[in-house]
Amino acid sequence: MFWKTSPSINFDPDQDIGDLKGKVIIVTGGNDGLGKETVLRLAKHNPECIFLCSRSVEKGETAVKEIETAVPGANIRLLKLDLGSLASVSAAVSTFREQYDKLDILINNAGIANLPPGKTVEGYEQQFGVNHIGHALLIKLLLPTMLKTAEIETPGSVRIVSVSSEAHEHIKPPGINFDDLEKAGHPWLLYAQSKLANLLYAKALAKQYPSIVSVSLHPGTAKTGIFVKMDTAWINMLMFLLGWTIMGTIEQTAKNQLWAATAIEVQSGAYYTPVGVKNAGTALSNDEELENKLWGWTQGELKKQNY
Repeated sequence: MFWKTSPSINFDPDQDIGDLKGKVIIVTGGNDGLGKETVLRLAKHNPECIFLCSRSVEKGETAVKEIETAVPGANIRLLKLDLGSLASVSAAVSTFREQYDKLDILINNAGIANLPPGKTVEGYEQQFGVNHIGHALLIKLLLPTMLKTAEIETPGSVRIVSVSSEAHEHIKPPGINFDDLEKAGHPWLLYAQSKLANLLYAKALAKQYPSIVSVSLHPGTAKTGIFVKMDTAWINMLMFLLGWTIMGTIEQTAKNQLWAATAIEVQSGAYYTPVGVKNAGTALSNDEELENKLWGWTQGELKKQNY
């Protein structure tokens, strides 16, 4: 389940990402792992500004300094963001808007996985709340800026990249338990439910806002903080027995989202596995009725929270 591989395109971020002059970018979960690597790689291509989102100001500041040291002259700005609090999401967007009135690329990279039972500030099951609902509000509040940006930029260049996971393949019907988000029970299945939501929501966004390229992807599996913190004993034991050699490096695993954010051939609404391989997904991930239900339910929940 963790080691499935696919043929991939040759993609070297240093060589194949073009000039990003004038581009404004936001990366959630940018203080560590794939997010930090994504900010670093994009910073090498001359964007106007990259906002590195971090729940921890201390960790975020450290990451910003390290990236600016590695890429002298890079304009990296810390944006405090806790996706488990909708008030924090709203405050982060307000802070961003005070500084910029355009946004070219939003990379929804942050996430939590396979944790013990818990809830967000607003009372949602924490994995669904952070991985889907928090990002959904972030997208909603940033959409006016991105739509205006799409009016003046090259078609196809304004993008929302949502990091899903092949974990969504393990979800059985009905897919998402809207009436009881905790019903799946096992932390791994709760994570998988949230990743299915990421994939479906990216498809819905592509249909709702055709001037913006919206895609989802599976990055691959790397030894990142999100995996190390998993709480399932058998996963930890398996990793202990087999070692981390079966996993890609962070540098390798970040390639798919870097490709999705910058490559010309990216197709809106698609789901990609590493690197740049269009994947059909599962029956549930292609269920338009479920996709539409998730879209409507999410808008309703955000409205209930006065957003």
